[in-house]
Amino acid sequence: MLAYQEIIFIALLTLLASLIGTLVGFGISTIMVPILLMVFPLPQTLLFVGIIHWFNDIWKMLLFRKGIRWKLFLAFGLPGIFTSFIGSSLSLRIPQEVLSRALGVFLIAYVLFITFNQTFKLSQRLSVAASGGALTGFFAGIFGIGGEINAVALNAFNLEKAVYIATVGAISFMIDSTRIATYITGGTRLDSEILSGFLIFIPASLIGAAAGRKGIEKIPQERFRSFIAIFIFLFGLKLVLFP
Repeated sequence: MLAYQEIIFIALLTLLASLIGTLVGFGISTIMVPILLMVFPLPQTLLFVGIIHWFNDIWKMLLFRKGIRWKLFLAFGLPGIFTSFIGSSLSLRIPQEVLSRALGVFLIAYVLFITFNQTFKLSQRLSVAASGGALTGFFAGIFGIGGEINAVALNAFNLEKAVYIATVGAISFMIDSTRIATYITGGTRLDSEILSGFLIFIPASLIGAAAGRKGIEKIPQERFRSFIAIFIFLFGLKLVLFP
């Protein structure tokens, strides 16, 4: 049974993760999963974080609804669903530590590339978006990490702030809805005291997302791409050093 102090701690963790997840478009699972594994078994941790992630997706779409570009979302997101299954099947044959370090090197290499090629930008044509989405889904399936891969691909389009966050949220919403349903149909359940804690966790998630929106508004558009790149680099460094 969760103690009162644990509920408050998880609520604060949720607020922080939602803040960062809204600011940069990824990172909630990276922050929450390792910590919550000290409290819950892995299946419950994945379901719990999946639900928090799902609500953060909703807040992104609502808070940045003017930025949603449905053609970009569909062209990018739908091909990625199919290719992610192909990537997932290949990932089973390669050690996870090798995959994590390989992803870290890729993320760092991308940041270095756009640092020295600041005018680089992918076209937003539907054919390019569909190709990017297919490759993103494939690599996300191989590496088992979707948010950071999506961030790299959408960052390469050099989108407006609202379009970037809203598109990330819409794609994640589609993916998270599927994985939550998979966890539940597979028999994973949360204890009643954890479920009651969502009366605090959900508002904490919203507060974190709203604070993240305020933070984004203060970042100039011309610096937003570099801001996202810093977090991509830090995450890549973490994977290389601590896969």
